[in-house]
Amino acid sequence: MSLNFNEFMEGTREIRVRFAPSPTGPLHIGGVRTALYNYLFARKHQGRFILRIEDTDQGRFVPGAEDYIIESLHWIGLHFDEGIREGGPYAPYRQSDRQAIYRDYAEQLVASGKAYLAFDTPEELEQMRRRLESEKAINTSYGYLSRMSMTNSLTLPATEVRQRVNDGQPYVIRFMIPSGQEVRVYDLIRDWVIVHSSTLDDKVLFKSDGMPTYHLANVVDDHLMKVTHVIRGEEWLPSLPLHALLYRAFGWKEPEFAHLPLLLKPDGKGKLSKRDGDRLGFPVFPLQWKDPFTGEVSSGYRESGYFPEAFVNMLAFLGWNPGTEQELFSMDELIEAFSIERVGKSGSRFDPEKAKWYNRQYLQQRPVEELVNQFRPVLAEKGVRADDSRIRKVVEMVRERVDFVKDMWDQSWFFFKAPESYDQEVVRKRWKQETPAIMTEAATLLKDLEPFTSSALEARLKDWIEQKGYGTGQVMNALRLCLVGAGIGPHLTEIMETIGKAETVRRIITGVEALSGS
Repeated sequence: MSLNFNEFMEGTREIRVRFAPSPTGPLHIGGVRTALYNYLFARKHQGRFILRIEDTDQGRFVPGAEDYIIESLHWIGLHFDEGIREGGPYAPYRQSDRQAIYRDYAEQLVASGKAYLAFDTPEELEQMRRRLESEKAINTSYGYLSRMSMTNSLTLPATEVRQRVNDGQPYVIRFMIPSGQEVRVYDLIRDWVIVHSSTLDDKVLFKSDGMPTYHLANVVDDHLMKVTHVIRGEEWLPSLPLHALLYRAFGWKEPEFAHLPLLLKPDGKGKLSKRDGDRLGFPVFPLQWKDPFTGEVSSGYRESGYFPEAFVNMLAFLGWNPGTEQELFSMDELIEAFSIERVGKSGSRFDPEKAKWYNRQYLQQRPVEELVNQFRPVLAEKGVRADDSRIRKVVEMVRERVDFVKDMWDQSWFFFKAPESYDQEVVRKRWKQETPAIMTEAATLLKDLEPFTSSALEARLKDWIEQKGYGTGQVMNALRLCLVGAGIGPHLTEIMETIGKAETVRRIITGVEALSGS
């Protein structure tokens, strides 16, 4: 029986967790969340956080994926205590560099009668499946119902087995699932997981190409690296009974297991997959990814303008809650608040609008100078050159209106260039027969105003409107149309002060000329 978490924590073992991705493509945000939870758990308990690259499936290896994984995790502030770059006492941390280790352990299981050599051809395997299907067997996989009728070291004489091996005949090593057993494994999130061994198949542990399968390498490495807690996605839950049986077959102490809930699509219908990304209008990868084979580019949260802190905060809440009303957490606060006990079992629906909300909150907290530095390249792309004092003033005015720094342009372009067209819907509503004369009068009124500040403009325009008996909306909406070309933007007199007197008067006159025939 596994210890419960509190009993375990009373012991003296150092907490050791690992994030063990496969370099088969870009890291999905579900994988990033798994890494984050492992990191928070390790830091909460003053433990060790390990990166292990599981690249035993060489056929699915994708160039650049390993570097992408590491860069993604560094971007959000996760740093490893041990790993392929950091080194550590249990190096190497890349499974392809540990290849020689695994055969010894597979052969240990064979020697103890808990695994066997299988020489079956693909044709024989297909015939087996068809036979079991025709017999309506409860399990049509290679296992207790079929193993004694197949070509393996359980059915062949020992001399023939040796001869086949000596002749170089391809074979795999399969784990022999014990029959008639109830496999019970404790999960920190899901309580007891109970599976009958009759539903399990004799999984391949060692392939004919000389590489271990995920199952063997994963268990051996977790044991050798003294991993105390395996925190991974729900998709690995079906493998849990097999992994527990492997630990027991070796006579090793099992780690504590915790299987995280799935990330669901925004509509809650199914798992959020790598293919959902740009198809649904939001990233599912932390960084932009360019497929080295097809050249296809998938968007990333970093390149989409998300702050790493906002991304982390959003991910933390996809499956976990602090039990309080607090929604914004620094990394240190997350470490302090995090607990496996508050991770739920049910799938967590991804909400792209909530992700934007988080980014907006962190944007509001950013120092103005940082936002100025990030907004400057956006302006440069638009061909705009402006001094920092103007950029700073604009940023202060529009930052509360946007989710991303890049969106500031749509809320502020008129501070840097005059409108080239005018919103016809606004023209229809706001530009009347008497408007040109009023605007011309306003231009004359403003050209001599000193100082040309927002407060002075506010007072001068208010007095003038009252003296003339004009409607405030009548004047101010028309002025905004001349200055901006639409009914958008912050307070009108702040726009005037920022663009200056000469530009304000020029835009009013230009607007009158352009719209007089409207």
